[in-house]
Amino acid sequence: MADPAGRPGTRLDRFRAEVRDWLTLNLSGEFAKARGLGGPGLEHQGHEVRLAWERLLGEAGWTCLGWPVEHGGRGAAMDEQVVFFEEYARADAPQRMGHIGEGLIGPTIIDFGTDEQKRRFLPPIRRGEELWCQGYSEPGAGSDLAAVQTRAELVDDEWVVHGQKVWTSLAHVADWCFVLCRTEPGSQRHKGLAYLLVPMRQPGVEVRPIVQLTGTSEFNEVFFDGARTAAGNILGAPGDGWRVAMATLGYERGASTLGQQIGFRRELDRVMEQARAGGAAADPILRSRLTQAWIELEIMRFNALRTMRSPADGEPGPEVSIAKLFWSEWHRRLGELAVDVRGAEGMVAANADPYEPTAAQRLLLFSRADTIYAGSSEIQRNIIAERTLGLPRS
Repeated sequence: MADPAGRPGTRLDRFRAEVRDWLTLNLSGEFAKARGLGGPGLEHQGHEVRLAWERLLGEAGWTCLGWPVEHGGRGAAMDEQVVFFEEYARADAPQRMGHIGEGLIGPTIIDFGTDEQKRRFLPPIRRGEELWCQGYSEPGAGSDLAAVQTRAELVDDEWVVHGQKVWTSLAHVADWCFVLCRTEPGSQRHKGLAYLLVPMRQPGVEVRPIVQLTGTSEFNEVFFDGARTAAGNILGAPGDGWRVAMATLGYERGASTLGQQIGFRRELDRVMEQARAGGAAADPILRSRLTQAWIELEIMRFNALRTMRSPADGEPGPEVSIAKLFWSEWHRRLGELAVDVRGAEGMVAANADPYEPTAAQRLLLFSRADTIYAGSSEIQRNIIAERTLGLPRS
């Protein structure tokens, strides 16, 4: 995001230079090998070095930029956050391991947590010492989150949790999980829910990785069989879970989306380079698809900037669904295009035994999940139709 006045040496120029210089200096030596590691379909890469990098970011004050200063953040303005995520993506820095803690549960604790909860949970997130996962989706409650059946009962001074979550990103490496569950027997839909903070490393928690089309396992099933957490590890009051859960989803609309789009730009640039090198760019149909992908990525950026300038109070609005639907469907089409520009070669695996897809094939396969997780495309269309266009409920 350019400085509004466009002058050299402005606040944003200086901040951008500071970020760029720090990344250049530190993505060298022992962390040079961390460049480009991780990301969708590649979350298994470089766990230890990425975890060490997360802690280095914390030590240097580059985590939790937008958090208030009194909670350990920088209190950075939105334009500074955008600059950081853009430069982080351009530097090909490793994919963050603490983004769920920093971007989702951290802001939720700041807004809904007690002073004791803030003292306990915020510092380890900021320092990159504790990783989090999100316990929302269930086998019968994916995009329809209000159908959750995981239950918790207060026994003496602990919540005892029973149930199953699925498609839980990074649960296999997480220390904590924020779990949406029912604490009122017989309650339905949005009523009777609670938002619990549950430690993952205990006998009552079993994590089973889900093998994806790419052959890797970023997503997991999580089984709670008498898992326990302290009575005080609840955000809001019992019955308040839906309100807190919706606030968490609202935090997903942030400056990091601009960094995501820089990653998309790199992927599109690689597809275009392949199209030129292999001659596919001479095909009028493929050339039209490449042009359309470029145009839509520009639209995606403008819409993200517009959305971040709009109020973010209350439940996530339809603009969040518009953005999710747009980028996920765009990314899926890019995966198809990445393989198509390679012609017949695009169908041949990089290695057959053991199976190893090429980068283009991995993009094709993993991007299918983009249209499902965080609310499927079908659900996003329903939200847009009902809340924006006023159409009858399906």
